[in-house]
Amino acid sequence: MKTVNTTEELARFCELARTKPYVTIDTEFLRERTYFSKLCLIQMAIPDHEDGDDAVLVDPLVDGLSLEPMYELFRDTSVVKVFHAARQDLEIFFVEAGVFPDPLFDTQVAAMVCGFGDQVGYETLVRKIAKQALDKSSRFTDWSRRPLTEAQQKYAIGDVTHLRRIYEFLAAKLAENGREHWVQEELQILTNPATYTIKPSEAWQRVKTRTTTPKFLAMVRELARFREGYAQSRNVPRNRVFKDDALIELASTKPKSLQDLGRSRLLLREARKGEIAEGILAAIEAGQNCAPEDLPRPDKSREKLQVNPALADLLRVLLKAKTETSGVASKLIASAADLDAIAAGQRDLAALKGWRNEVFGADALRLCDGEIALVAKGNSVGTVKI
Repeated sequence: MKTVNTTEELARFCELARTKPYVTIDTEFLRERTYFSKLCLIQMAIPDHEDGDDAVLVDPLVDGLSLEPMYELFRDTSVVKVFHAARQDLEIFFVEAGVFPDPLFDTQVAAMVCGFGDQVGYETLVRKIAKQALDKSSRFTDWSRRPLTEAQQKYAIGDVTHLRRIYEFLAAKLAENGREHWVQEELQILTNPATYTIKPSEAWQRVKTRTTTPKFLAMVRELARFREGYAQSRNVPRNRVFKDDALIELASTKPKSLQDLGRSRLLLREARKGEIAEGILAAIEAGQNCAPEDLPRPDKSREKLQVNPALADLLRVLLKAKTETSGVASKLIASAADLDAIAAGQRDLAALKGWRNEVFGADALRLCDGEIALVAKGNSVGTVKI
């Protein structure tokens, strides 16, 4: 297998790829010690080429190598860029260069709408579609170390060579069942910059807390804002600044001095002094002094739902029936919370839009309106008009 170490070599491969209908791509990266993923390796493969060299490893850690030829390939709309579970790969490229592959094909998404279950893994697709077995010995490896071993290279290249067969099978399946637009709807989320943009001012919404008083949430918001900004600017994991349980403790105890911080049970030693300590104290003060009109308010819309439990149960039966007939995982169509919301009268839901409306949403609304009923047919459940 060939390893690309220069911009010129990468440009030659990408020019060749631009003459093909698709290219398969994967990455290896590290994120344990950084906020942003550290790109360590890129794997690319094209359909079998007469001169060989149809699969390469690209080493982004080599000094002087520019990834711009690959980004130009990403912008070439005549070539489909194929990934499996693309979200983290796309985040790397978006953060690095502000670019998304276009057009994009995600085999995990495609497999879910082709009846392979919820969030199906690459290994499963290799076994079921490519009829091959993967060597998993290098799965948990340090991809930043050089030189890469032969086992590492073999493992890495397998992530794109088998992907060719998987893509061709799933693309044909989608064309056969007319579900290409289902996949495209799902991929719009993956190619939306908002998916990868975390604003420090909104980071508090990801912190789980039982206390929802506005004053308490104001301190949670300011602590989360400081932590996110600090982690982004230093490129360190947010949990290395302080963890969620320490954040909740700080919002509860409201320390006013370094001495108070020293009494924390959950705060890391490094966070009890210096910039982090100063940031914590400033965040607590900002939260306590927050103007009433600026206090955060918890989303209690779900708590106010007047759910019809009998209707919710009927919707669950309908969803199960639709899952069996469509072959699509139920979690991809609608969640339990979605069903409760529909039973409570909410209509602005993803489960009632797009391809989900075709599979489930339209009949769910008819069921709610009393236009159809559920009927047992042997071992299955169907619908009848009323």
